[in-house]
Amino acid sequence: DAAAPGRGKKCSLCTKILEKAQAMAGEDPDEAAAQAALGKACRALGKRLGRFCQRLLRRYREQLREALQNGDAPAAACAAIGFCRA
Repeated sequence: DAAAPGRGKKCSLCTKILEKAQAMAGEDPDEAAAQAALGKACRALGKRLGRFCQRLLRRYREQLREALQNGDAPAAACAAIGFCRA
């Protein structure tokens, strides 16, 4: 996956989750919009990926929400929590 260099599966899943959440949050989301988009992104991924997504959110919700609000690139945000190589 060229879009997600680094640690393979975890990295590409993290990136995919954030890309989906970004699309759902829209431009310049506030805290509530970012939170809601993360939850929706998990639900949109289906059962197996959804479980991984929920675990990711339990551990890194704050960082991921901030990344969404700051408009960080998904790969950069996932690198910041250690899922991708920067």
